[in-house]
Amino acid sequence: MKIHKILSTWFTLVVVILALLVYLGVERIRSSSAFQPAQAPTFGARGTYATNFPAAENPISEAHNWVTGRAAGLDWADVRTTAGLAFGTEAGAVLYDDSTALLVGNWGPDQMTEAAVRTANQTDAFSEEVELRLRSSLSPHSATGYEVNFRCSKTANAYTEIVRWNGPLGSFTYLKRMRGSKFGVKDGDVIKATVIGNVVTAYINGVQVIQVRDATYQAGSPGMGFYNNGNAAANGDFGYASFRASDQWAASSAR
Repeated sequence: MKIHKILSTWFTLVVVILALLVYLGVERIRSSSAFQPAQAPTFGARGTYATNFPAAENPISEAHNWVTGRAAGLDWADVRTTAGLAFGTEAGAVLYDDSTALLVGNWGPDQMTEAAVRTANQTDAFSEEVELRLRSSLSPHSATGYEVNFRCSKTANAYTEIVRWNGPLGSFTYLKRMRGSKFGVKDGDVIKATVIGNVVTAYINGVQVIQVRDATYQAGSPGMGFYNNGNAAANGDFGYASFRASDQWAASSAR
């Protein structure tokens, strides 16, 4: 009888230990980077960030890694997310209050931003723009930096533009503008913007489409934005399925 009790006790102990090991293994998998909402940025002199927007947030935060247009700049709209999509929140009543989100932290001056475009129900009735931001800053009533935008259209009315934001709402300078179907984007396109020294360059699916020189801004954060100038109901029709930013590369790696 004693032997039976001892064996029973040991069997129970082994079962408990095995269950604990399984639990710890599952928790370890859950805590791995593959299950996190976004890669945590590496701040300091150099940084990286990548996300596929797994959580619904309005405005986007991802553990306080973003600042947004309404909260930080007051005069601009926020960026929000649903699972797998980031998009704008403009009401359509104010010109140039682009939905804006910038990454926090200290970023090196040479920057790259890249995003996978999602766009549906394309129309030329109003402008639907997806935007990448470089060396940008937000503060109350002020937004500065470089914006590279792409119209969600593949008609002759499509465009890619490089714009310098000068501070107050509506104060911006077109640095270069290219028009035509090859300068617009469709669903699934990958867009990229870089700033290396004084050179700002834009790419669609790895092909360079526009480039300009400007030395106004030498510091700031990468980020993203969206512009909708006429139909608030269409905000969810265009946005990003994923986004990444980096300053861990040099001019020789740009392509």
